[in-house]
Order: sequence, then C-alpha cells, then structure tokens
Amino acid sequence: MRYAEAGIHGEGGSVREPALSNSVLGVIVFIMAEMMFFLGLISAFMISKANAVEWPPLDQPRLPIGATAFNSVVLLASGLTMYLTGRVFQNEGFGAKSKRLFLLTLGLGTFFVLFQGFEWVRILSQGLTLQSSTYGAFFYLIIGAHALHAIGSIVAQVRLFLKFRKGTLRLQSFRAGQAFWYFVVGLWPILYVLVYLN
Repeated sequence: MRYAEAGIHGEGGSVREPALSNSVLGVIVFIMAEMMFFLGLISAFMISKANAVEWPPLDQPRLPIGATAFNSVVLLASGLTMYLTGRVFQNEGFGAKSKRLFLLTLGLGTFFVLFQGFEWVRILSQGLTLQSSTYGAFFYLIIGAHALHAIGSIVAQVRLFLKFRKGTLRLQSFRAGQAFWYFVVGLWPILYVLVYLN
C-alpha cells in the first residue's frame, strides 16, 4: 500500500486521506493572503522607484548581487530537495532516504537564512539602513519580510521533522509544510530580480 493512502503512516491503515486536507487548504488560504501582502509591498516599491531621480541612490551601498545569486541557488535547491522528500516519504514512509532528504532541505534553508543575515551585517556596516534612504527602507522591509517567512517555515519544518523521527507524521501535515516552503522558495526569485537587479 502506498503511504499516501494510509490514514497514519507506518500503521498501514485503510482510511484514505483527502486529496486536499484541511491543513493544506488552510496553508493555501494563508499563502494567498501573504501574496497580497507582498504584492502591496512590491507595488509601493515600484511606485517609489519610478518616482525616484536615481535608483539606487549614488550615495548608498550596492547590494551583493553575486553572493545573493549563489544564495538563491541554495534556496532553489532546497525546493528541489523538499519535493524529493515528499516523493520518497509518500512512497517509502519513514526510511533513511526520506530522513536524509528532509535534513538536507532543513540544512539548505537554514544556510540561506544565515547567509542572508551575514550579508545584512555587511551592508549595514557599509551604511545601508532603514533610515539611510527609501532604497534601504524598502530593501529591509521586503527582503526582511521574506526572511521572516523563511524562518517561520524552517521552524515549522523542524516541528514536522521531530514528528517524522517519531514516526507520527501524517502525509497531509507534511504537504502543508511543503506548500509553505514552496511559497518561500517561489517568491524569492521575483524579489531577487525586482530588488537586487533593478
């Protein structure tokens, strides 16, 4: 029996889980609300940028485009490992392979956040702050909001991983966490292009 069809994984029950559980549906609704939040931030950013005499201001430090491009690849790789984790978990359950993939996803996501924090410390020391300019304010507001979402998702994944280790994680609970991580990963390239490259 495929684990997707079991009521609780590892017990081989015959109860089918719904194709779209309440937990997954709740996360999807939350993601839609968060998309509206980010669209508002992006709209305000684009309007301010369009009305600026020069963007970015000449007296402000430049964002680390190359280093952040590398970090973006790390985050995208975590999206791939999250997908693979879900596939292996669905088909094989609580095995060593799904555990390694889950840990790799957590590791990549954590690296992304820590690396971004290191870059923030560097550009803060160069003088780009919330108060230094509209450019700095929007950078920290938009990228900071994404970082908070990434941290929140990593905390949720750690909680799911602890259930996974105990053998009590349900596939639909994992899918809810997976959906939110996809949102974090999928949103990032848009923010990178809009904020770092323009």
